[in-house]
Amino acid sequence: MKEPTNEDLMRQVANGALDQLKVLFERHHAHVYRFLYKMCRDKMLSEDLAQEVFYKVMKYRGSYNNGNFVSWLFAIARNSLHSHFKKNGAPTEDIDTVGYRLAASAAHEEDYSHLQRALDRLAPSDKELIILNRFQEIRYAELALIVGSTEGAVKTKVSRALKKLKGFYFEAL
Repeated sequence: MKEPTNEDLMRQVANGALDQLKVLFERHHAHVYRFLYKMCRDKMLSEDLAQEVFYKVMKYRGSYNNGNFVSWLFAIARNSLHSHFKKNGAPTEDIDTVGYRLAASAAHEEDYSHLQRALDRLAPSDKELIILNRFQEIRYAELALIVGSTEGAVKTKVSRALKKLKGFYFEAL
Protein backbone atom coordinates (compact mmCIF):
# COMPACT_ATOMS: atom_id res chain seq x y z
CA MET A 1 0.00 0.00 0.00
CA LYS A 2 1.24 3.43 -0.91
CA GLU A 3 2.17 5.76 1.95
CA PRO A 4 -0.13 8.82 2.14
CA THR A 5 1.34 12.13 1.02
CA ASN A 6 1.76 15.05 3.37
CA GLU A 7 -1.12 16.75 1.60
CA ASP A 8 -3.38 13.70 2.06
CA LEU A 9 -2.55 13.58 5.75
CA MET A 10 -3.12 17.31 6.21
CA ARG A 11 -6.51 17.09 4.47
CA GLN A 12 -7.42 14.35 6.95
CA VAL A 13 -6.23 16.55 9.85
CA ALA A 14 -8.24 19.48 8.46
CA ASN A 15 -11.30 17.22 8.38
CA GLY A 16 -10.87 16.26 12.04
CA ALA A 17 -8.56 13.20 11.98
CA LEU A 18 -6.14 14.77 14.47
CA ASP A 19 -4.33 11.47 14.99
CA GLN A 20 -2.78 11.96 11.53
CA LEU A 21 -0.98 15.04 12.85
CA LYS A 22 1.34 12.64 14.69
CA VAL A 23 2.55 11.26 11.34
CA LEU A 24 3.18 14.77 10.00
CA PHE A 25 4.97 15.68 13.22
CA GLU A 26 7.23 12.63 12.97
CA ARG A 27 8.02 13.39 9.33
CA HIS A 28 8.75 17.09 9.70
CA HIS A 29 9.59 18.04 13.29
CA ALA A 30 13.34 17.61 12.80
CA HIS A 31 13.33 19.72 9.62
CA VAL A 32 11.38 22.53 11.27
CA TYR A 33 13.63 22.40 14.33
CA ARG A 34 16.82 22.55 12.21
CA PHE A 35 15.52 25.53 10.25
CA LEU A 36 14.62 27.40 13.41
CA TYR A 37 17.90 26.45 15.06
CA LYS A 38 19.99 27.63 12.13
CA MET A 39 18.10 30.93 12.20
CA CYS A 40 18.40 31.64 15.94
CA ARG A 41 21.04 29.21 17.28
CA ASP A 42 19.11 28.63 20.50
CA LYS A 43 18.19 25.01 21.22
CA MET A 44 15.45 25.73 23.74
CA LEU A 45 13.86 28.47 21.66
CA SER A 46 14.01 26.30 18.54
CA GLU A 47 12.32 23.42 20.32
CA ASP A 48 9.65 25.69 21.78
CA LEU A 49 8.97 27.31 18.42
CA ALA A 50 8.89 23.94 16.64
CA GLN A 51 6.25 22.77 19.11
CA GLU A 52 4.37 26.03 18.55
CA VAL A 53 4.46 25.47 14.79
CA PHE A 54 2.74 22.10 15.10
CA TYR A 55 0.25 23.55 17.58
CA LYS A 56 -0.57 26.19 14.96
CA VAL A 57 -0.92 23.48 12.29
CA MET A 58 -3.57 21.88 14.49
CA LYS A 59 -5.20 25.18 15.51
CA TYR A 60 -5.36 26.59 11.98
CA ARG A 61 -5.99 23.31 10.17
CA GLY A 62 -9.17 24.77 8.71
CA SER A 63 -7.14 27.37 6.83
CA TYR A 64 -5.14 24.74 4.96
CA ASN A 65 -6.13 25.16 1.31
CA ASN A 66 -4.86 21.86 -0.15
CA GLY A 67 -1.59 23.44 -1.29
CA ASN A 68 1.90 22.15 -0.73
CA PHE A 69 2.03 21.11 2.93
CA VAL A 70 5.77 21.67 3.39
CA SER A 71 5.49 25.21 2.04
CA TRP A 72 2.57 25.91 4.37
CA LEU A 73 4.44 24.40 7.33
CA PHE A 74 7.61 26.43 6.75
CA ALA A 75 5.56 29.59 6.25
CA ILE A 76 4.13 28.98 9.72
CA ALA A 77 7.63 28.32 11.11
CA ARG A 78 8.99 31.44 9.48
CA ASN A 79 6.12 33.59 10.76
CA SER A 80 6.46 32.14 14.27
CA LEU A 81 10.15 33.01 14.33
CA HIS A 82 9.53 36.52 13.00
CA SER A 83 6.79 37.08 15.59
CA HIS A 84 9.06 35.88 18.38
CA PHE A 85 11.90 38.19 17.31
CA LYS A 86 9.50 41.10 16.90
CA LYS A 87 8.13 40.56 20.40
CA ASN A 88 11.36 39.61 22.19
CA GLY A 89 14.21 40.96 20.08
CA ALA A 90 16.93 39.06 18.24
CA PRO A 91 19.10 36.42 19.95
CA THR A 92 22.02 37.80 21.90
CA GLU A 93 24.28 34.78 22.38
CA ASP A 94 27.82 35.22 21.08
CA ILE A 95 28.34 33.69 17.63
CA ASP A 96 31.73 32.16 18.41
CA THR A 97 30.42 30.52 21.58
CA VAL A 98 27.52 28.97 19.70
CA GLY A 99 29.70 27.78 16.82
CA TYR A 100 32.28 26.11 19.05
CA ARG A 101 29.70 24.59 21.35
CA LEU A 102 27.85 23.02 18.45
CA ALA A 103 30.76 21.69 16.43
CA ALA A 104 31.24 17.98 16.78
CA SER A 105 35.00 17.83 16.45
CA ALA A 106 38.01 20.11 16.59
CA ALA A 107 38.56 19.73 12.84
CA HIS A 108 35.08 21.00 12.07
CA GLU A 109 34.89 23.69 14.75
CA GLU A 110 36.76 26.33 12.80
CA ASP A 111 34.97 25.68 9.51
CA TYR A 112 31.56 25.61 11.17
CA SER A 113 32.21 28.74 13.18
CA HIS A 114 33.56 30.55 10.14
CA LEU A 115 30.52 29.59 8.05
CA GLN A 116 28.18 30.58 10.88
CA ARG A 117 29.87 34.00 11.18
CA ALA A 118 29.54 34.49 7.42
CA LEU A 119 25.85 33.49 7.58
CA ASP A 120 25.28 35.87 10.47
CA ARG A 121 26.64 38.78 8.44
CA LEU A 122 23.86 38.31 5.88
CA ALA A 123 20.59 40.18 6.12
CA PRO A 124 18.00 37.99 7.88
CA SER A 125 16.03 37.57 4.65
CA ASP A 126 19.14 36.34 2.78
CA LYS A 127 20.12 34.03 5.64
CA GLU A 128 16.62 32.59 5.72
CA LEU A 129 16.63 31.88 1.97
CA ILE A 130 19.99 30.10 2.13
CA ILE A 131 19.02 28.00 5.13
CA LEU A 132 15.71 26.95 3.61
CA ASN A 133 17.15 26.28 0.15
CA ARG A 134 20.58 24.83 0.88
CA PHE A 135 20.26 23.32 4.36
CA GLN A 136 16.60 22.29 4.35
CA GLU A 137 16.69 21.46 0.62
CA ILE A 138 13.47 23.28 -0.17
CA ARG A 139 13.07 23.76 -3.91
CA TYR A 140 12.64 27.19 -5.46
CA ALA A 141 8.96 26.68 -6.25
CA GLU A 142 8.17 25.75 -2.64
CA LEU A 143 10.40 28.53 -1.34
CA ALA A 144 8.49 31.03 -3.48
CA LEU A 145 5.27 29.93 -1.79
CA ILE A 146 6.85 30.24 1.66
CA VAL A 147 8.16 33.77 1.15
CA GLY A 148 5.29 34.97 -1.04
CA SER A 149 7.28 35.61 -4.20
CA THR A 150 7.78 34.17 -7.66
CA GLU A 151 10.07 31.26 -8.40
CA GLY A 152 12.26 33.41 -10.66
CA ALA A 153 12.62 36.11 -8.02
CA VAL A 154 13.55 33.51 -5.41
CA LYS A 155 16.22 31.99 -7.68
CA THR A 156 17.70 35.44 -8.17
CA LYS A 157 17.58 36.26 -4.45
CA VAL A 158 19.18 32.94 -3.48
CA SER A 159 21.91 33.42 -6.09
CA ARG A 160 22.66 36.92 -4.80
CA ALA A 161 22.60 35.75 -1.20
CA LEU A 162 25.04 32.94 -2.01
CA LYS A 163 27.40 35.44 -3.67
CA LYS A 164 27.26 37.61 -0.55
CA LEU A 165 27.85 34.57 1.67
CA LYS A 166 30.82 33.51 -0.46
CA GLY A 167 32.26 37.01 -0.19
CA PHE A 168 31.85 37.11 3.59
CA TYR A 169 33.24 33.58 3.97
CA PHE A 170 36.42 34.21 1.96
CA GLU A 171 36.87 37.78 3.18
CA ALA A 172 38.10 36.62 6.58
CA LEU A 173 40.31 33.76 5.38
